[in-house]
Amino acid sequence: MALLPIFFIVIVAMWFLMIRPQQRRQREAQQMQAMLVPDTKVMLTSGIFGVVREITDDYVLVEVADDMAIKVVRAAIGRVLPAEFGEPTEETDPTAEAETTAEVESSAEVGPAEPKENE
Repeated sequence: MALLPIFFIVIVAMWFLMIRPQQRRQREAQQMQAMLVPDTKVMLTSGIFGVVREITDDYVLVEVADDMAIKVVRAAIGRVLPAEFGEPTEETDPTAEAETTAEVESSAEVGPAEPKENE
């Protein structure tokens, strides 16, 4: 009989530590999926990034490349990304990087390798 209160306390503690957080995450995911609108940037649970193009009750059409879209269930939407995600930044300039690479390659001396003679 003395173990019954301890058993009850352990069950309640497990519920608060394991089940409640899982229910909260599930509720947050359902809210996020219910708030989806077209032109929202998303990441799927598989790690694929894309833009929502069409939403129905059963599925979401996600554009993953130009003129290429995939149809996924709503539960496959892992998270909504910020609007500026994936936009080029001012710090990234591909032409400057290409010029630097060309300068390094042109400054390196390239000549025929001469074999060393063993004495």
